[in-house]
Amino acid sequence: MKFKVPVFLLMISLNLLQVFGQQNDKTEIIPLPLQVNVSSGKFIVPQKVTIHANTPDEINVAHFLKTWLEQYGKAVSISNDQNAVISLSSTNGNVTNKEGYSLSVENSGIKISASQGSGLFYGVQSLIQLVPVEKHAELSVPFLTINDQPFFKWRGVMLDVSRHFFSVNFVKKYIDVLASYKINTFHWHLTDDQGWRIEIKKYPKLTQVAAFRKETLIGAQQLLKKPEDFKYDGTPYGGFYTQDEIKDVVAYAQKRYITIVPEIEMPGHSVGVLAAYPELACKDGNYETYKKWGVSEDIICPSDKSVKFFENVLSEVIQLFPGKYVHIGGDEAPKTVWKESAAVQKLMKKNNIDDVEKVQGWFNARIEKFLISKGKQLVGWDEILEGGITLSSIVMSWRGEAGGIEAAKHGNDVVMSPNGFVYFDYGQNPVLHSPDEPLNICCYLPIEKVYNYNPLPKELSPELQKHILGTQATLFTEYITTDNKAEYMIFPRVLAVAEVGWTPAANKNFKNFYSRVGKQFPRLDERKIMYRIPETEGLDSASITTDGNKKIITLRSIVPGAEIRYTIDGHTPDETANLYTQPIAVPANLAIKVRAVTFAPNGRHSVPVELIIQ
Repeated sequence: MKFKVPVFLLMISLNLLQVFGQQNDKTEIIPLPLQVNVSSGKFIVPQKVTIHANTPDEINVAHFLKTWLEQYGKAVSISNDQNAVISLSSTNGNVTNKEGYSLSVENSGIKISASQGSGLFYGVQSLIQLVPVEKHAELSVPFLTINDQPFFKWRGVMLDVSRHFFSVNFVKKYIDVLASYKINTFHWHLTDDQGWRIEIKKYPKLTQVAAFRKETLIGAQQLLKKPEDFKYDGTPYGGFYTQDEIKDVVAYAQKRYITIVPEIEMPGHSVGVLAAYPELACKDGNYETYKKWGVSEDIICPSDKSVKFFENVLSEVIQLFPGKYVHIGGDEAPKTVWKESAAVQKLMKKNNIDDVEKVQGWFNARIEKFLISKGKQLVGWDEILEGGITLSSIVMSWRGEAGGIEAAKHGNDVVMSPNGFVYFDYGQNPVLHSPDEPLNICCYLPIEKVYNYNPLPKELSPELQKHILGTQATLFTEYITTDNKAEYMIFPRVLAVAEVGWTPAANKNFKNFYSRVGKQFPRLDERKIMYRIPETEGLDSASITTDGNKKIITLRSIVPGAEIRYTIDGHTPDETANLYTQPIAVPANLAIKVRAVTFAPNGRHSVPVELIIQ
């Protein structure tokens, strides 16, 4: 059957192709803007720069611009001069999306407008990406207009500081880079079995006891089979953030238009709480902060006393975090102890609860009622569905998409965070537990799989898809002990999440995105981010061509200025190996193992890739 396309639709399609063709050819920005029109010519930023700013948001964003321009040797002032070189406006009613912005660069200067401060800030982030990192004598910006806005409301990244603790300075650095790529939510996983990381003044033992463990398991727990395999380092480990430090980080994030969502785990993942306050357990015992990973059957006992404890904790948490959302965890809470507890059986009888799994629903409902009374909204992992939840709860779907789909059908808002697509503790090498990679928890999650994820499940109708607030990447830190390793696991995959959250799926193209990723590496180098150097490309069967009795190997890298070193004898290439300068020709009738490594200008290198040519 043939369909006749109306002329006006055809013209719209051609115009869109023209716009997107221009942005794909001319724009290196991540995440990809919605509309870009590039003109010939460029605006040369003068030595003395005035920035027009009046409102508090405009002045806040102007200070970011000022700091950036001063790195290029510019003398910058902020004023209400209408003839300023750069004009910032956060009251443009024509920009309807609160995070949207309009950016124009022309002969008269640079204009960025938005309806709110967040949009203005994102316009500045796009402007920054239009200029090379290198501090040239001439600072110029191409003539263009950008009209841009995000597709999803929730664009998040989670950092677990419970398994391993990260300093305030690292958290700020993390927030800075997230904001650069228009990520607007920082989920701070503050408590778990292995450590309580936030000062609660009413319960000092949470930081005296629960914030520290006696020692830590050595090696990959998932590979340990027998009790004698479990060995520990014998070194006490811990740390926590004071309330003053929390306030400092929150204020830092607010200036970058990032909402921090604190996570206080309950009723599971709470062994540390029981070590500090064992009276909250269902049975007597000598509890200690967990020194291995996984799930413990020791969880908080559901009772009025426990509810009151967490209400008191959350009262202090709420005072520190002005954002709308509070995450209560709710995941991986085995009910073995509850089934054996006379107190729990009594509670079930009193409240006409016929299934012990629903007791967690009773607990969650009490906590949610308290949060609502304080003007907050409960967020929980998808297990909160199992005990029954109200429509006001937000479900964070991590065990695949099934929980999110069920929640949306139920009428709840959802954040899609499926482990198979956005869990950054997963490996980046197809060889599981490769000796060339740092230890990771499981699986293979390449950047392409992250990028191609669509948070809108096809199982949901367009109407139900409206419940999908967005997506969030997750970094649990069982095996991530240092800042450098955290950055290695996060970057550059987080750039893919940024584009998944911002750019409509119909506009995404991995090949184009991946070329833009390479252009971001100098920016990450400037921030001293220890990102993973991508492997050399071209060592795959589909890329090998034949020319007579020769096999031709063409290697490439997206890293600007990188060298590719290779061997054809199976050895791992180092800095003295053959330098790739042109396609490699090898005999077609011999089996030859080719290995290649990309050496970046920053002195680091990729893991080796290999292919047996035969």
